[in-house]
Amino acid sequence: MNTSRSMRLVQATLAVIYLGAGASVQAQEVDVAAAEALAKKSNCTKCHAVSAKKDGPAYKVTAEKYKGKTDAEATLIKHLKTGPKVKIDGVEEEHQIVKSKDDAEIKNLVRYVLSR
Repeated sequence: MNTSRSMRLVQATLAVIYLGAGASVQAQEVDVAAAEALAKKSNCTKCHAVSAKKDGPAYKVTAEKYKGKTDAEATLIKHLKTGPKVKIDGVEEEHQIVKSKDDAEIKNLVRYVLSR
């Protein structure tokens, strides 16, 4: 195999890898405005903030807790859709359910939280 042909093969392989990685990252992108609007509509901001602790943990704390866990999205989606019991200042109460039936909107909100 001559050098020119080898270089083209390497370049083509790198292009495929680069485009594949770009598609993967693109699939994980977050619509920040939509996520923030759903969080506000669902009253998430009453108890949560991006970096400050309120009654609930900050999104940054949640993101760190789930970092690297393969089931992070599924776990948080279930949490937002089912309203499990949570403790706030030692008192147990039901977590509010997110105000959306659209799985894509909920997934976007979860990705927003996990990206903080």
